[in-house]
Order: sequence, then structure tokens, then C-alpha cells
Amino acid sequence: MFYAYILYSDTRNKYYVGSTSSLQDRLKKHNTNHSGFTGHTGDWRIVWSEIFETRTLAILKEKEIKRWKSRLMIEKLIASAKDIKIT
Repeated sequence: MFYAYILYSDTRNKYYVGSTSSLQDRLKKHNTNHSGFTGHTGDWRIVWSEIFETRTLAILKEKEIKRWKSRLMIEKLIASAKDIKIT
């Protein structure tokens, strides 16, 4: 399984979009003290993710979201996922 995901940092008030094969391991890496966009904050949390059968499909979704270049669209995606009721 592969994932496309969106992280949010309260400290930076920013979103980060990525893809991975191990969501929890990747989140741990983002929250380490490293150089790069997600480094030095330590408060990143997963606010949205989607599972894909292949790495290619996960990367395609990641790229689609990044092409939006719109915080509003990202927040709509996150909100729509929270609105899904599981019975």
C-alpha cells in the first residue's frame, strides 16, 4: 500500500503534501530536527491521507494536489474527508 498525505503544522500555519509507503515512519521523519521544509518544527500532524495500490498512483495524487497551489482547495479536500460517515 502507498499513501498520498497532507500534514499540517500549527507553528507554521502551513500544509505539506507528500506520498510514502509508510505513513507513520514518514510522519516521524517529518517531525525530526532536520534541514528542509518540515524540519525544526516537530508538530506536524496528518490531516488527510488516501491509500493507493501503487506508488505511481500515490505520486500522481500528490502532484495533483500540489498543482492546485491553493490552500482553500486543500482545506476543502480535508473537510470533505472529515464529512464522510463510516457506519
